[in-house]
Amino acid sequence: MTTVNRLRPRRSCLAVPGSNPRFLEKAQGLPADQVFLDLEDACAPLAKPEARHTIVKFLNEGDWTGKTRVVRVNDWTTEWTYRDVVTVVEGAGPNLDCIMLPKVQDARQVVALDLLLTQIEKTMGFEVGRIGIEAQIENAQGLNNVNEIAQASPRVETIIFGPADFMASINMKSLVVGEQPPGYPADAYHYILMKILMAARANNLQAIDGPYLQIRNVDGYREVAQRAAALGFDGKWVLHPGQVEASNEIFSPSQEDYDHAELILDAYDYYTSEAGGKKGSAMLGDEMIDEASRKMALVVSGKGRAAGMTRTSTFEIPEA
Repeated sequence: MTTVNRLRPRRSCLAVPGSNPRFLEKAQGLPADQVFLDLEDACAPLAKPEARHTIVKFLNEGDWTGKTRVVRVNDWTTEWTYRDVVTVVEGAGPNLDCIMLPKVQDARQVVALDLLLTQIEKTMGFEVGRIGIEAQIENAQGLNNVNEIAQASPRVETIIFGPADFMASINMKSLVVGEQPPGYPADAYHYILMKILMAARANNLQAIDGPYLQIRNVDGYREVAQRAAALGFDGKWVLHPGQVEASNEIFSPSQEDYDHAELILDAYDYYTSEAGGKKGSAMLGDEMIDEASRKMALVVSGKGRAAGMTRTSTFEIPEA
């Protein structure tokens, strides 16, 4: 099995209907970290067979430089899944990073996709194990099994919250996807998001929040995205070009936080060295830093570096 860096930038994950060549063309020029070409909900049943071939054409001929390239297939309860995977991966495997599997309910569904991908890769002479899996949690059963799903295959890269189907599956009293249901004074999604996040982090995976369907309400999108970012999620779906910039901003550290994280790393490296006195803790200005500070700074600096940020301050060794 190939060793792959599965922690790709996914601040913004742009959904594009696989049956719409105009949207597929436009998506290549948008600054989204990830683009997923959709064969599921965004494709009418009669359009799915042709959309598979349209997706293969655009993956092979398009310019997706700098983007994680993903295809969302249909879920295993439908008649379309195996043909989605076979057609897309055989046709464009070298130009594909991940397959997104929707409505995952248990680990067996991930294992089945893993086995199918492995057979295709061996048959076609592709690198075995390079193509990742993104698992989308969209109902109560999937959430109950999320830990096992996260552990089901070394191909798994992300756990994704699918709010629309999830809200329907638990009879949530709201018709606005991602918004708080009326009558509940707290955050109705906190438990769901935290359970997904814990499963992801326990298995060194990324956690991605799902879509916000009021595509012209950027303020509403920002509010929902900031909730997920505050918890520690790595990114969120975008359904409209107007949401991309907001998502990239919200799931990146601020310049101040990024600079501070890099300073902590430099200072800790110095103070724990021979020249710095081999200290386990030290002062950075008015702040005490130690190993726990370093771990927290690594998270922020890693996100900043992945976002292409440039630091605007440097650590200066204190005078003796």
